[in-house]
Amino acid sequence: MVSMIGLLGGIILLIVLTMKGMNLLLAAPFSAFIVAIFSQIPIFPQLAEEGEASFLTNYMTGFSGFIMSWYLMFLFGAIFGKLMEDSGAADSVSKWIIDKIGMKQAALAVVLACAVLTYGGVSLFVVAFSVYPMALSLFKEANLPRRFIPAALAFGSTTFTMTSAGSPEIQNWIPIEYLGTSPYAGWEVSLLVAIFMMVFGYWWLKKMLTRAVKNGEQFEARDNDPALKRTSLPNPILSMIPLIIVLVISYIFHDMLAQSALILALLGGCIATYILSRTYFQNVWKAVSEGTVGALIAIANTSAVVGFGGVAKATPAFESAVQFMTDIPGSPLIGGALAVSVIAGLTGSASGGQSIALPLLAPHYLDIGVVPEELHRVVAISSGSIDSLPHGGYVVTTIRAIAGEEHKDAYPAFGALTVIVPILGVILAVILFSIF
Repeated sequence: MVSMIGLLGGIILLIVLTMKGMNLLLAAPFSAFIVAIFSQIPIFPQLAEEGEASFLTNYMTGFSGFIMSWYLMFLFGAIFGKLMEDSGAADSVSKWIIDKIGMKQAALAVVLACAVLTYGGVSLFVVAFSVYPMALSLFKEANLPRRFIPAALAFGSTTFTMTSAGSPEIQNWIPIEYLGTSPYAGWEVSLLVAIFMMVFGYWWLKKMLTRAVKNGEQFEARDNDPALKRTSLPNPILSMIPLIIVLVISYIFHDMLAQSALILALLGGCIATYILSRTYFQNVWKAVSEGTVGALIAIANTSAVVGFGGVAKATPAFESAVQFMTDIPGSPLIGGALAVSVIAGLTGSASGGQSIALPLLAPHYLDIGVVPEELHRVVAISSGSIDSLPHGGYVVTTIRAIAGEEHKDAYPAFGALTVIVPILGVILAVILFSIF
């Protein structure tokens, strides 16, 4: 009981500290320290018996292990996104989609622009930064309330694209290491779930926008609104080629290289972007430098959360919680989805939730005969659900840092589309896998 109090208290503390703006590199180890104290885990390895867990060892093992496994994916992914941004290729693709869709479908244009960039391998954060100025311009011309922009950005980036079969985003690739699957695992069900999430989510977004406009809400300009500064952009068709190259290379090499194929794919995307858009770069080496720094920050924040999980999973309370979730009656996929989504939600990170849960859950479910491809897809989709609670890193960055909105205004729509819609998608996936 004391261990459970400490575990829940540490998780709540992590959420509170994150929402108050404390850096995850401080908040996560401090919260993990509280968990260790309540579970009477020795602080230093020198104070532990041989083979016994300690706070320092478990935290740093989780922290460094995630970096060792995923650093190059984060690095090339962040650089690829920055090259697409600096060359204007991301803007070109977004503007082309927006021009084709038209002003009357402003919200749909924003969603599709984010979806194409995300499914092409551009980092979620880079997508949000890149599309936001155009989204702002569209919402202004259509006179739509700007508090819905973060929801539109996130819906196109983190729902029917991020965790779908074939996506080069890391959330679709982490299960490969533990399940021996491919990024296309369960693609038939994934396609149906993605279509459902897109159609239902967009219908809901339109309904919320229509209700807000009927209630008298409209666009309100601000003095610090960014403007679209580029006078010339690369050809949109050429700008899409690097996105296609990422998908093609990852498809060709995934059987041979597993998750390492993503390194090759993203590197290919970087090279293709440079070759095709080199005359449009503003400062290519600055973009590479910014991408590198961004990768370090992103993987450090995620690793900090994984380190917290490394301490948490050494507690008796965590073992009891995992046992409870794996013993849930019915399809084992329900327990897997619940475990991953809960951990992802508590840590505010889809990739962090998978990296903590899968080493523990994968052997258990594979031993009882769960189909690896089904578990892969359910785990991927479920990790992208309650990871978007208010304290999540992507949530805070998109709402506050990028869009300059308050949680009380922007999060209701944001949460509806990035939490509830994916949860419904998980339920649909489990049902479909059970039928077929």
